[in-house]
Amino acid sequence: MDDSLAALAVGTRSTSSRPDDLEKALADGSVIQVFAFRGAMHYLSPGGGGIYLSLRSAERQWELPSWVEHYRLSPEDWPDFRATVREVLSGGPLTLDELAAGVTARRAYRHLRPAFTEAGTLLKPLTWQGDMSLGPPRDGRRTFQRLDLNPAWVGVPDLEEAGPRAITAYLRTYGPATAKHVHYWLGEGLSAGRRRLDRWLAALDDQLVAVDVDGTTAYVVRDDVGPLLEAEPSDAVRLLPGHDQWVMGPGTKDEQITPPALRDLMTRKANPVLAGGVVSGTWSRSGDQLVVRWLAGGHPPATAIRAESDRLSGVLHRDLELRLQG
Repeated sequence: MDDSLAALAVGTRSTSSRPDDLEKALADGSVIQVFAFRGAMHYLSPGGGGIYLSLRSAERQWELPSWVEHYRLSPEDWPDFRATVREVLSGGPLTLDELAAGVTARRAYRHLRPAFTEAGTLLKPLTWQGDMSLGPPRDGRRTFQRLDLNPAWVGVPDLEEAGPRAITAYLRTYGPATAKHVHYWLGEGLSAGRRRLDRWLAALDDQLVAVDVDGTTAYVVRDDVGPLLEAEPSDAVRLLPGHDQWVMGPGTKDEQITPPALRDLMTRKANPVLAGGVVSGTWSRSGDQLVVRWLAGGHPPATAIRAESDRLSGVLHRDLELRLQG
């Protein structure tokens, strides 16, 4: 996520918030920022985020022949390389240039100097393995810091422990969800591996309940069945940031969330307007002007959109002038 979109995703889910809440949480370690899903930067909980890093490391990409050839680091070289990075970061957060200078000052790693500018690819496994995370920006530049110095960090669990926990966490957030959803989020997103995911799903059989969703078999955690049956349908309108987890968790191919006609907009990071949990339009903001485009057909729920506009004004701490289109 873009940092501004991530901050809005957090703010819009809070009963009260300030625009700098996420920035402060990163600084105090109550959230961490690492490379995770699809190699992009994500904010995770230091208490539970390690399960996703464990899955992301499962394929051990740094041992692939292409990696070994490109970076001239064999699998046997990685323990010492990781230890060097941790040692260089021991004094506190460093910018990319500072980290590169500290690591490549060692003769064994001088050849890696250009690699530190290649979109962070070399650094990604160091976050997957829990050696470091991104730190608070300094003068507009990203920094990196040791992850094990964060008191809230509980580490990267063993893969066989992490897999079932990650599946359960997904179903508790997005369930009822299909096995295909699980493969999308943890397989395509984290490269966890299809056979592993199928095996973990099978092992969780006694903890899951199969339910029928419009003729499709989906799964929910057994403890969530009661609350699910008691839940009332909602037609609430929500204005969410582009690439919001509500849309990206099930994936833009999930037609129950994202109608096919609106999929390209969601893929291209348009800000979604949800009505009853379904993408029904887009919104944009220029200064204090908020433009909502209703794309679902029929008459837009103007009163609900206006109420959500007021709520967004509170999240952003600025008065917004609503202009409704459609």
